[in-house]
Amino acid sequence: MRRPGRRTAGARAPLLLTVPALLAVAFLMLPLVGILVRTSWGELGDHLTAEATTEALRLSLLVSLWALGLSLLLGVPLAWLLARVPFRGKAFVRSLVLLPMVLPPTVGGVALLLAFGRRGLLGPWLEDTFGVTLPFHTSGAVLAATFVAMPFLVISLEGALGGLRPRYEETAASLGASPVRVFLTVTLPMVAPGLIAGAALTWARALGEFGATITFAGNLPGTTQTLPLQVYLLLQDSPEAATSVSLLLLAIAMIVLIALRGRWTGTPGDHRDPVRRSVPDRSDGTDEATDAYGAGCGANGHGADGTEETPRTPKAPAPSEPWPLHADVTGFTHLTLDAPGSTTIAVVGPNGAGKTTLLRALLGLTPRAHAALRLGDSDVTALPPHRRGVAWVPQDGALFPHLSALANTAYGLRAHGVPRAEARREAQGWLDRLRVGHLAHRKPAQLSGGQAQRVALARALAARPRLLLLDEPLAALDQTTRARVRHTLRGHLADFGGVCLIVTHDPVEAVSLADRVLVLEDGRVLQDEPPAEVTRHPRSPWVARMLGRNAWPGTATADGLALEGGGHLVVAEPLPAGTDALAVIAPEAVSVHRERPTGSPRNVWPGTVREITSGGSRLRLLITSAEAPDLVAEITPGAAAELGIADGSTVWTSVKATEATVVPL
Repeated sequence: MRRPGRRTAGARAPLLLTVPALLAVAFLMLPLVGILVRTSWGELGDHLTAEATTEALRLSLLVSLWALGLSLLLGVPLAWLLARVPFRGKAFVRSLVLLPMVLPPTVGGVALLLAFGRRGLLGPWLEDTFGVTLPFHTSGAVLAATFVAMPFLVISLEGALGGLRPRYEETAASLGASPVRVFLTVTLPMVAPGLIAGAALTWARALGEFGATITFAGNLPGTTQTLPLQVYLLLQDSPEAATSVSLLLLAIAMIVLIALRGRWTGTPGDHRDPVRRSVPDRSDGTDEATDAYGAGCGANGHGADGTEETPRTPKAPAPSEPWPLHADVTGFTHLTLDAPGSTTIAVVGPNGAGKTTLLRALLGLTPRAHAALRLGDSDVTALPPHRRGVAWVPQDGALFPHLSALANTAYGLRAHGVPRAEARREAQGWLDRLRVGHLAHRKPAQLSGGQAQRVALARALAARPRLLLLDEPLAALDQTTRARVRHTLRGHLADFGGVCLIVTHDPVEAVSLADRVLVLEDGRVLQDEPPAEVTRHPRSPWVARMLGRNAWPGTATADGLALEGGGHLVVAEPLPAGTDALAVIAPEAVSVHRERPTGSPRNVWPGTVREITSGGSRLRLLITSAEAPDLVAEITPGAAAELGIADGSTVWTSVKATEATVVPL
């Protein structure tokens, strides 16, 4: 087994690249080495404590901190606009932001002088109106430093905001958080690394600014003579002192860059939380083995580490008042939806059918569709997402990574003004009911996929919504844990007074949780009926296949169905000729033979076994034929052994006319 970190043969750099790379490193290092070698170490203290140097240092700190403050005040909104708001001329504005980074500083100083000088565009007006004169004043040095340094903050923060998935902020809004609260409690903490990195680089750049300052603000001791300008003067009179002051500026710059490395800027390196390393990788299917064990420990009053916890008895919430739903959705997804309170609707359909668009339209989060929405007696169409009372659990859960499981769950309650202690107590109760109460102190990075999904579900239920939207809420769970959580969720939905929409690809979830099944395709409703009716008579090939059935579209004939892919199916109860229809055949209704069968079957086709999969105690065979569409048959392992079935076997299939159900499309 290869040891971690050992160099592989393919990792060795070619000589053609290594030599110029080493020359580049030497080129960058030699000037720094020159400063270190030429520094008069014995006189370093005297040079740095000289009155002129300390005064210049004081002024540099003052100017750089003011420049940082102005950059934060102006740069943060600008970064937000560039990252989040589409507008004409965005490329031009971004070029303006980058311009000071590539413009010679002295040219920048000249530009500032022509704009804000006494004879500039705004200089006379500023002086006459406010009595403000920027050139040859400390404020001019601040303006020059801000001009050259602010781009570092804007670019760094724009990248952080651009990398932040909107789902976190959208989920926070669905839990009742206002835009200001979302920005302060979700956006700002999550982009803090980029903001801190940009602020540090901005401050360091402002501290070292020279060209624009001397051109625009001049070189007045105690007023505009910052530390870089002091170095310039010392070079003429005392090169040794200039070297010592240069070393100070070099040390400050290196400290900033070393502090930023990896921790804030994302430089390659392993900075994972040590606790997270104890959570196994869930990508190999072992996700819920540990998760189920942890849930069982929590249920028995023990933590995941085996320590004793205080036993809790999950208490079911009191039934909430009914909140019937009426929605007219237009746009890509086009439908009218009416449902009384305490109704659960499973939304199913192929990818691109408009399921997630429907949920986002009800949330008011997408321009692709618009929902005229009424919950109970309240028309919430014109309300922003955080005031609609619509809670959402996206596919990935979107847990806020900087908050613990308990704080995540209490987030919606706190957004609605519930006192902190009460919110945390209620949130703990929801985590206990979903058997993740023992994980309340953990951050999302320390949870498995299934655990995180249950915390996200608890967070939505705790927010006291009027309408609950769940986008594949159990997809990350294994079968055992899914069954347990499904049972728990069914109990909570029974007491939920509002309507719940669940997007799912799992027929068991649709049948066991939903009162109705809404089938979508291309943004339109194909079927909206109770689960039993959809199971018996699916009107969508996708739904029929989801239920494990064979689904063959075609056109009705006098005795059956002319299939779209070619071939003919005889049925016992044909529809009127010319009707577009769907034939549904259960896999267990397909008989498999090694020889052509004789007797009563009306539908017989030759075929070849292309795939064999195990489904519990039975085998599922995918059989292709030149005379019929692909067919799935289900037989026992004993029958497969008796027939000698294997991949590539030539077989005959038959279906009785009474076993084929035809429904109009």
